[in-house]
Amino acid sequence: MFSTATSYKNQHYSELKRKCLEDKELFEDPEFPVTNTSLFYRKPPPGMVEWKRPREISDGPHLFVEGISSHDLNQGLLGNCWFVAACSCLALKPDLWQKVIPDWKEQEWDSKHLENYAGIFHFQFWVFGEWVDVVVDDRLPSINGELIYCHSKVKNEFWSALLEKAYAKLSGCYESLDGGNTGDAVVDFSGAVAEAINLEAEAFHKDQGRMDKLFEDLFKVYDRDGIISCSIKASPSEIEARMACGLVKGHAYSVTSVKKVRLGHGLIAYFQNETIPLIRMRNPWGKIEWNGAWSDSSAEWKKVGSMERNKLGITVEDDGEFWMEFRDWCKYFTDADVCRLINTSLLTIDKTWNEVMILGSWTKNAEPLRNRCGGCMNHKHTFLQNPQYLFEVTKEVDEVLISLQQRDMKIHRRIGQGENLTIGFAVFKVELNRKYRMHDIITQHNVQTTTYINARTVFMRAMLPKGRYMIIPSTFKPETLGEFMLRVYTNVDSGCRELTEHQPRMTCWRGADPYVIVSCEGSSVRSTVKADTVKPVFDTRAIFYRKKPTKPITVEVWNSNAVKDQFLGQVVLTGSVKDSTNPQRLQLRKSGRAMADEMPGSITLRIVTSTELTDM
Repeated sequence: MFSTATSYKNQHYSELKRKCLEDKELFEDPEFPVTNTSLFYRKPPPGMVEWKRPREISDGPHLFVEGISSHDLNQGLLGNCWFVAACSCLALKPDLWQKVIPDWKEQEWDSKHLENYAGIFHFQFWVFGEWVDVVVDDRLPSINGELIYCHSKVKNEFWSALLEKAYAKLSGCYESLDGGNTGDAVVDFSGAVAEAINLEAEAFHKDQGRMDKLFEDLFKVYDRDGIISCSIKASPSEIEARMACGLVKGHAYSVTSVKKVRLGHGLIAYFQNETIPLIRMRNPWGKIEWNGAWSDSSAEWKKVGSMERNKLGITVEDDGEFWMEFRDWCKYFTDADVCRLINTSLLTIDKTWNEVMILGSWTKNAEPLRNRCGGCMNHKHTFLQNPQYLFEVTKEVDEVLISLQQRDMKIHRRIGQGENLTIGFAVFKVELNRKYRMHDIITQHNVQTTTYINARTVFMRAMLPKGRYMIIPSTFKPETLGEFMLRVYTNVDSGCRELTEHQPRMTCWRGADPYVIVSCEGSSVRSTVKADTVKPVFDTRAIFYRKKPTKPITVEVWNSNAVKDQFLGQVVLTGSVKDSTNPQRLQLRKSGRAMADEMPGSITLRIVTSTELTDM
């Protein structure tokens, strides 16, 4: 199976596996060795760690046991419920997990042909715009014969533990996964576009209209194979503290269904057509559930017919999965991550988006015009030094999605530099013919500015009228360096591109046929044409007798053309007797009222003026 993924650390799965089989030995990964450096950088696990291969942990190991399910996963000793929640979401999407776990049938243990097993696996993650293939061996950290990190409910199923190991390798070590964001992991599994929603600040449960709109949005996202997760804010002392309602603070939950559930029994339910918005979640621990309305054994389920309950798969057991009314979900949860899988394929009946993806960076330069780390709009003198990206809305009104994502920083945690930068962006409506970078905000309209936050991704969704727009991504403070990826989605091609030029280029004549005209008080002298040159020597002399000494002398440079000659610039000389008689090099300028503006090129000449008629 051919893959377009880039091999991480230049380790090629097929080559490594073939060599192991030829040498009849199991793979040992030199890039992620079975040492403490692969486990932690600060806090060691609570016990003696032994790295064991699956066959040393259980009999008849498998990648999957009876398929893959969101119920397979249990969180271990790491505080990576965010990763486990993302894995639960992944398990519900066959198109996604088969990309993350490529050629999974070939990777599965074959009990009939154990000689084909080499102790090597590979997984793929979407890293900053490209798929990366990560190879691992099958040695997993354990204490007293039990896996200490992510593991399946079934002891002989190992897909989640091996996937976690590959992700830990990509992040530097296992401890680097201690604390994170479910939406970020989902993006790494899919290339989706993540949107963070502050449920607490928006208080949707207090506004029926806005709450209904949010439910419809989430219903569409889930129906189109998007992935949703949620959590409840917690102070450091409240992390993973259980609330009276059964929910856990500082803990990531995966949303496993968004439904309008029909109320009533039998035919009455169909005729009344009364529904209630419900949302189903899973606790990565595989236990501890919501105990309020619509929980597993609550009285509210009596309002729903048996056929509808069976269709929803209601089970009364502490398996970590439960339903909530959408209003309660909005009320109790404080944050949600909504990951949209944007359809860019033309071979589909669904809405197709046009995508532009650009990699950029915030860099420092002593010259202001070349500086690209100007900070947010609070810093008026430097803000416009940031990278600038132009795009167009060609429909009368169009929905535009913009995602700004910075590089993942977890790999730097071991050296104390694993925190995200505080980033955001502003969108301006600019002139219809804008081609060059903005240097001042005068008539341009600031359409929207995102919140600046130390999240990996900042997202904006807006309905924009027809026109030309500028996106300016930045860090919050000036002179903060980093890399970013900008993605812009529109209905039709937006022509999104970075503006790098500050002004029209002042290019010199190329392949020109120039000549000069020297004029004074209505008289003029024209030189011969110098063919195909950018450095002509005219060697032209002219003498004028001026009746009005205040009238200037003009030297114009022209390019000879068959249809119409082209004006290349001029110099205007006062011709004062006090002027130097030495050769002087002068910049060419425009004519008329634009005389102060420069044009490309210069001319060298000598002028001598005298008040005595017989001196020359």
